[in-house]
Amino acid sequence: MKREALIKLQNVKKVYNPESKEASVLALKGISLTITRGEFVAIMGASGSGKSTVMNILGCLDSPTEGEYYLEDKEVNALSKNELAEIRNKKIGFVFQSFNLLSRTSTFENVKLPLLYNYPKLKESEITTRVINALELVGLRNRKEHFPNQLSGGEQQRVAIARALVNNPSLILADEPTGNLDSKRSKEIMTIFNDLNDSGITIVLVTHENDIAGYARRIIEMRDGDIIKDFKN
Repeated sequence: MKREALIKLQNVKKVYNPESKEASVLALKGISLTITRGEFVAIMGASGSGKSTVMNILGCLDSPTEGEYYLEDKEVNALSKNELAEIRNKKIGFVFQSFNLLSRTSTFENVKLPLLYNYPKLKESEITTRVINALELVGLRNRKEHFPNQLSGGEQQRVAIARALVNNPSLILADEPTGNLDSKRSKEIMTIFNDLNDSGITIVLVTHENDIAGYARRIIEMRDGDIIKDFKN
């Protein structure tokens, strides 16, 4: 059965400082890319390859200079700032290298925060159910009352993943999610991503590490603003 396209980039070019010949930087050279619903994709490349620019465009944090970006068949370029914010808040779950947890807030409350911002009318019982479900997915239900300083680095990243999941997003974007972790904790995090993908969640991950990219089902390699390889793993 053919899977539905979740993401489409068509001839996407990104130029920083286009008004200045001396300072302009061509970050993306006109790339085209389709990611179907349910895929687990790793985007690899050295610093300056364009992988972070792609991630920022996919996350609606930046826009193409030329070309089109479609998310769930919506032309993202044509959306207003409010509509873009709505997509970032409800359609996309972000996981970063730094965990970005509130230090004086429990695991439960950290995961709960996106629901308070995005669904202010949600009943408390529904909030609790969603938070507990997200924590169960990352194996941290029994740590829900712990604070970040009581958790290991791997556990803190698992809290960040649960927070990304709590809105039931269409897409998880993970930017170097194991960058601050040792090899054992990195393996734990990547196993969680594999399990989430097995359950049907679409994941796009940026990394410069071959062993981390090896967990993905598809690997895209970038160099100098262009896609040089795209293959199933």
